[in-house]
Amino acid sequence: MFVEIEPNSFLFKLAIATFLCIIIGLERELKRKPLGLKTCLVIGIMSCLLTHVSILGAEQYAAAYSKPMDPLRLAAQIVSGIGFLGAGVILRRNNDMISGLTTAAMIWGAGGIGIACGAGFWLEAIVATVLLLISVEFLPFLFKFIGPKALRQKELKARIIVHSEDQLTEILKDMKRQDMKARKVRVKDLKDSTAKQMDLLLLVNDKIYTTDVYYTLKQMKYVEGVDIESM
Repeated sequence: MFVEIEPNSFLFKLAIATFLCIIIGLERELKRKPLGLKTCLVIGIMSCLLTHVSILGAEQYAAAYSKPMDPLRLAAQIVSGIGFLGAGVILRRNNDMISGLTTAAMIWGAGGIGIACGAGFWLEAIVATVLLLISVEFLPFLFKFIGPKALRQKELKARIIVHSEDQLTEILKDMKRQDMKARKVRVKDLKDSTAKQMDLLLLVNDKIYTTDVYYTLKQMKYVEGVDIESM
């Protein structure tokens, strides 16, 4: 005998929220992001639960005290609570660059999906999840082909040791001829040596391997040493 579950029942809402958060969690898990499957499920399930309790509690207490109450008052606090989780992810820094913005937004999205399901808007939650995945996975890939050239470039952090300071400009010109765009150039004197250290960010085509960029810089005239790292 099968148990029939009504579309507006709590179990149905919870099942939809769980399924949608599994999809979002797997997308982050496959990319090895801080927001994994377990975290996403906890956020979605608890958001759905609190929203459902908020609505039922408002109905019961409104009848008991004979005055209207906000059915989403408790659910409204979920967004504030999720903000703390998102802030912890954003503050994670990598190579002096702020990272984790998309993951923080996905945390907020998982909570929003749980709230929508808990409030009974499960169809809207499904549509939002589909659009969310399209925006994160497929649109960036598509824009790399039809968008401007900057979207087809990646950043590399490079450190180059040069023989002397009068050769720095020549190296930058040589990079430009090799279709490498230098940004945030910083030059530093090395102790007990006439050599100079140049730290910079390189914009190159994302199809070029980092090792190929290393070999290209290494073979440039006046270059003594190269240290390169992908962002």
